[in-house]
Amino acid sequence: MLRLKKTGQSTAEYAIVIGLVIAAAVAMQVYVKRGIQAKIRGVVDYQPDANTTILKQYEPYYSLSEMDTVRTSAGTTNTTAGGGVVRGTVVETTRRTGNQKTTAVPE
Repeated sequence: MLRLKKTGQSTAEYAIVIGLVIAAAVAMQVYVKRGIQAKIRGVVDYQPDANTTILKQYEPYYSLSEMDTVRTSAGTTNTTAGGGVVRGTVVETTRRTGNQKTTAVPE
């Protein structure tokens, strides 16, 4: 009878140790991901000398845009004596004009 209790205790100890190892691996995942991202960023930003031009990674604030948007709509709504509502066709027009420029390096 004493032997069975030791076997159960040993199995529980193994389960606890495995659970702790898995929890540590999950907690380290964030730090490993950040380290890999930092290495990739370092490679992208690396410039060996002044004569070599390596384009920087795309950044959203390097985008220049000048757009004019015009939107017109028309429609009719009529209420009848019994509380009913009659709606007319709605016409919508959207027009967008302008220019947009995206650069890899700020000007």
